[in-house]
Amino acid sequence: MRLRADVSNSPTLRPVGFTVPEDTVLVADGGLATELEARGHDLSDALWSARMLVDAPQEITAVHRAFFRAGATIATTASYQASFDAFAARGIPRDQAVWLLKRSVELAVDARNEVAAVGRIAASVGPYGAALADGSEYRGRYGLSVAQLEAWHRPRLEVLADAGADVLALETIPDVDEAEALVNIVRSLGVRAWLSYTVDGTRTRAGQPLADAFAVAAGVPDIVAVGVNCCAPADVLPAIGLASAAGKPAIAYPNSGERWDAARRAWVGPAHFSPQLAARWVSAGARVVGGCCRVRPRDIAELAAVLAS
Repeated sequence: MRLRADVSNSPTLRPVGFTVPEDTVLVADGGLATELEARGHDLSDALWSARMLVDAPQEITAVHRAFFRAGATIATTASYQASFDAFAARGIPRDQAVWLLKRSVELAVDARNEVAAVGRIAASVGPYGAALADGSEYRGRYGLSVAQLEAWHRPRLEVLADAGADVLALETIPDVDEAEALVNIVRSLGVRAWLSYTVDGTRTRAGQPLADAFAVAAGVPDIVAVGVNCCAPADVLPAIGLASAAGKPAIAYPNSGERWDAARRAWVGPAHFSPQLAARWVSAGARVVGGCCRVRPRDIAELAAVLAS
C-alpha cells in the first residue's frame, strides 16, 4: 500500500518547549484508542490506533477535539504503536512512514487550532514491546541490550523531535533498560520529554523498584517529569511520592482500573478512575494528571471540573 502524500512539504519544526508548572496542574487527555473504538473503529491491528493515520486521520482529529473540549490541556498523538517495522509490514515505505509520524502531530495541532484551545502537544513514544503487538510492553525484558534498544528507538524519536510537538511522551515503559536507552536519545537530541512507566505496585512491569527506575532521569534536565501511566489507579499515589524523591515533577495518567481479558478480548471488572482520586494525586504533588485506556472525554471533563474548583 502506498499513500499519496507530498513528504517534501511536511514541516520540520523543533519542539517549542514544555515546562511543568509548580503552582498549577496540566490536564492530560484520556484513551485515544478507547474513543476511536467507541466510534466504531476496529483497532485489532499491529499498528493499533496508528492505523487510523492511514485509514481515517480525520477521526483522530475528532477525538483530540473531544478531549480538548472536555478540558484537557495536553493532547497525546496517535504515534504510540507506530513504528517503521509495522508500517513496512503494511507495505508503507520509509518516506511515507516518516510523513505519517509527522502527521500524527499535525492532527493534534489541527484539533487544538479548531477549538481555540490553549494546549500542548505530546508526541507519544511507546515501548519496543508495543511494536511487537503481543503484550510485551507489560512484561519488558525483551532480550535486547540498552544499545540495541537505543538503535531501534532513535530513528522514530528523531522524526518526532522535528515534528513540532511540545514534548515527547516516553510512555508505558516497562523496564529500566528501555528507559535508559530513551533517556540517552533525548539527551543527545536536546528535546524535552517526560518518562512514564507502567507498573505493578511500586515496581516496573519487569520487576525493578520504581525508585531505581525514576533515578534514570535524575540530573537530566531534558526529562521534565516522571511518573506512571496505563496502570491501576491504586498504583498512582505511591509512585507520586517516589517521583518527588527523584527530584522531578510527577505525572500520572492511569487506566480506568478495568482489566483486559486477553482470552475473551474484552475489558472486565469495575472501573476505579475518578476525579476525586485525581484530586488526591494533585494534593500529593502530581502536576500533570489524566487518563489512559478506558478513560473517556466525559471522565476528563469531570476531572477538569473538580481540579478547577
